[in-house]
Amino acid sequence: MNNGLDVPVAFLIYKRPDVTRRVFATIAAARPRRLYVIADGPRDESEAARCAATRAIIEEVDWPCEVFKNYAESNLGLKRRVSSGLDWVFAHEEQAIILEDDCLPDPTFFRFCVELLERYRDDERITQIAGTNPLRGTYRSQASYFFTAYMHIWGWATWRRAWQYFDVTMSQWADPQVREYVLNQFDDLRERQHLRNMWTRVYEGQIDTWDYQWSFACRARDGLSAMPCHNLISNIGFGLEATHTLVKNRVAAMPTQPMTFPLQHPPTVIRDVEADRLLSRVTLLRPPLYRRVANRLRRYWRHARQIARSVDSGQQR
Repeated sequence: MNNGLDVPVAFLIYKRPDVTRRVFATIAAARPRRLYVIADGPRDESEAARCAATRAIIEEVDWPCEVFKNYAESNLGLKRRVSSGLDWVFAHEEQAIILEDDCLPDPTFFRFCVELLERYRDDERITQIAGTNPLRGTYRSQASYFFTAYMHIWGWATWRRAWQYFDVTMSQWADPQVREYVLNQFDDLRERQHLRNMWTRVYEGQIDTWDYQWSFACRARDGLSAMPCHNLISNIGFGLEATHTLVKNRVAAMPTQPMTFPLQHPPTVIRDVEADRLLSRVTLLRPPLYRRVANRLRRYWRHARQIARSVDSGQQR
């Protein structure tokens, strides 16, 4: 009998009731005793109904559970909504499991997080527990998980003690010593250049996101992520309704495999260099040309649709 999950779950939702319902069903099966729901608001009137339909799913909680809601009235975007929402969660909780509306977990993901949150509660070297492993079985280990410098956030968990270092403005990027210290942790010159470019664009406000700020905050303190040796999360949200993941690629809807218990723990807490070498390849792997072209065309199409909606909304007023 499932007596309920004692670690709280933070659930980030927006305007996709279809994927939200599927992820909500896995949360319901885990029966967390506390559920924090973070919702962004509609960008215009045309999105209001979908946002309302998505939020209505939360009203279906039918197990003993305290539900806390942080719903934005207007659209904040990923950067402000996720960062402010998780600030709110960790103002009330010491630890949490975090799922976005399109991150569909294997049921064993919850127990995996719970056990590692407890094991590494006071270990400052570990900044998060990850559910996603994008290596598709190319890396094997005798342990159930390994330690990596890569902070994958499609289904993850962390503690207040780690989140306190998160800075959405990434102000430390302005410090040349910190900047170079973090970049030099990555061996591949191309990867360093890629990360320098991305972190610079995030720092300058060119990209509406929050996850690069989180990875930078973790690496600035030599933080490690505990990553399962096989994938526990399937991202089912690729498509036109997504914010960034518009076109499917090799990490879209990856299959999951249940975690085996009891967990086999790594003998030492140290970055797995071999696993990170493989993860580096995933970071640098460019999608085929046709996918890059399709991705750009879909972005243009979505931008044009948003302009059309704004014009229609203005005319209706």
